[in-house]
Amino acid sequence: MPDGSKAEARLPPPKHRDVRLDFFRGIGMFIIFIAHVPRNPWNDWIPARFGFSDATEVFVFCSGMASAIAFASVFERAGFRLGLARVVYRCWQVYWCHIGLFLAAVALMVGADHVFGTGAQFVTSLSLNRFLGPDTGTAILGLFTLTYVPHLFDILPMYLVALTLIPVMMLLATIGPPLALLVSVLLWVVAWYGGFNFSAEPWEDRGWFFNPLAWQLVFFTGFAFVRGWLPTPPIDRRLVAVAAAVVVAIIPFAHPWGIAALPESFRVPHELVDKTSLGPLRYVHFLALAYLAYAAAGVRGSHLRGPIVAVCCKVGQQSLAVFVSGIIFSLMGGIALALNGYTIAMVTIVNLCGFAGLIVVAYVVGWFKSKPWGVKHAIAARPSVSLSHAPSQAGE
Repeated sequence: MPDGSKAEARLPPPKHRDVRLDFFRGIGMFIIFIAHVPRNPWNDWIPARFGFSDATEVFVFCSGMASAIAFASVFERAGFRLGLARVVYRCWQVYWCHIGLFLAAVALMVGADHVFGTGAQFVTSLSLNRFLGPDTGTAILGLFTLTYVPHLFDILPMYLVALTLIPVMMLLATIGPPLALLVSVLLWVVAWYGGFNFSAEPWEDRGWFFNPLAWQLVFFTGFAFVRGWLPTPPIDRRLVAVAAAVVVAIIPFAHPWGIAALPESFRVPHELVDKTSLGPLRYVHFLALAYLAYAAAGVRGSHLRGPIVAVCCKVGQQSLAVFVSGIIFSLMGGIALALNGYTIAMVTIVNLCGFAGLIVVAYVVGWFKSKPWGVKHAIAARPSVSLSHAPSQAGE
């Protein structure tokens, strides 16, 4: 992400992800894990308890930035057809990750009830009764057509829709980036003010928990900053003060204790902070929080150093695999807590083991992606041969 200087504004968009993108995406993965462990006491201390936005905005915003780096250059370098093919390939990956994640979660909950003799406790906790009951056929068809999007499995379908909009935005940007940004805002208005959403269940009138037409605004905000469609704000003490004031002022209106203490007339209307349709105050809070994080990271992430940062960056680099694994780990953690109690020791063990699992997944996936079996790695790993003992051309 550029740093707002005039010199950088003339440079082409960056071709490589920087430490800030990977670090904050990695932090988001840890927070998402905490938030998805059922009845997790650590959930009371994540940033979402102190503001309107949460780790979902971090994930979507950073995904937009990463998508601009990974896909937009393909459109420019190889043309629209191959750019479209690149996006379709990514959609294919995300789609099957979503299907596989849900089926793995179903198997985990059914298996837990069977092994621990808990009847249908864990199946019911994930609202899988309809899926495993008389509506299984309808639910399976809905699962594969994305007309059945169960709770807890909403983020990847929303991300999928945002990805499909990339070719549209790139086409609009050829006319002018402001047009692409205008369309993104109009789609958000249709979702937030107009109430349009996709169906999440074949048997009930329920929309997607994360309305993709609304959340694409966060995605393409990150996309636009990387592409240079939006000017990057400079790191300025006055802007830092304004952003900090916004974040601090919102705390009493977002924290459960503050909400309980406020008179009814002082509470923020739900539609302004609605998570499904991305209420405008959520968006404002996230932008303020993002600017503070951006300023704290320093120019080009100069303040982000050390082993902890390196680990977070590795997790952020493999965010899709880590996210999918993290959902399963969070369900396993919920099962462990339900069976063993919500003691301080057990809660700590579950969360730390979950963190360790995310880190292991990130490093293992990174190792496989490095293709250690490739020619370059094989040559580097091959022991050198001493010339004094090498066979001569005469065939010694």
